[in-house]
Amino acid sequence: MTPSSKFGKAKITRTKSPKAGAIRIIAGQHRGRKLPVLASEGLRPTSDRVKETLFNWLMHDIADARVLDMFAGAGSLGFEALSRHAKQVVMVEKDAKAAKQLNDNVNILKAQSAVQVICDDALSALSRFNTPFDIVFVDPPFTKGLAEKAIAKLLEKGLLNPDALIYVETEVALAPFADARLQRLKEKSTSQVSYRLYQYLNC
Repeated sequence: MTPSSKFGKAKITRTKSPKAGAIRIIAGQHRGRKLPVLASEGLRPTSDRVKETLFNWLMHDIADARVLDMFAGAGSLGFEALSRHAKQVVMVEKDAKAAKQLNDNVNILKAQSAVQVICDDALSALSRFNTPFDIVFVDPPFTKGLAEKAIAKLLEKGLLNPDALIYVETEVALAPFADARLQRLKEKSTSQVSYRLYQYLNC
């Protein structure tokens, strides 16, 4: 029986579930659109400030590009690329719930013909592809050595078109990649994150 008082039934306190967040598309055909993000401690969407810098770097290259978002997470980079008229965006996310949220957001944007979501480990998923990419986003969980492995596998599998651009976001302590096939074009850091843009030289 619920306890009562002269003021009526006692108020029942309910524990609030974690609030889901949202990502915001900065520019393009879906400018200002907010998309729901799965509430998860492991999810680390790229900040708007960093994203704006990145897409300023890509301003003249994103339209009609074939794009791979290797560790898609909330899809912040992939959906921004879509909004800015990328021809095709492939998002890879191994967490099944996060991948479902990505697919839900694809449906919200009615972008089924332009976006493919693959629920798989990012490194394993590279074996599925036969067609190379123009732009690749490599934004993995930090301190696991995944960025280095991802770039090595992209090169090994021949999944980069000539002059392809590779964006890499890592912990600030990680040194730039040294490979004769990659030219570092741009670089910035915050107190916790380093983000760099490389070009594949196909040499």
